[in-house]
Amino acid sequence: MKKENLPTKLCPVCQRPFTWRKKWEKNWDEVKYCSERCRRDSKKES
Repeated sequence: MKKENLPTKLCPVCQRPFTWRKKWEKNWDEVKYCSERCRRDSKKES
């Protein structure tokens, strides 16, 4: 698969787009945040 054709999502915390990664292959549907930092920051806001 070419890099240009990889799926992307928008991070709800930083509002930046992020691209599919091999480590997310099995759970791409559950991935919400672009990084561990954004995931932690989302918990602070709640």
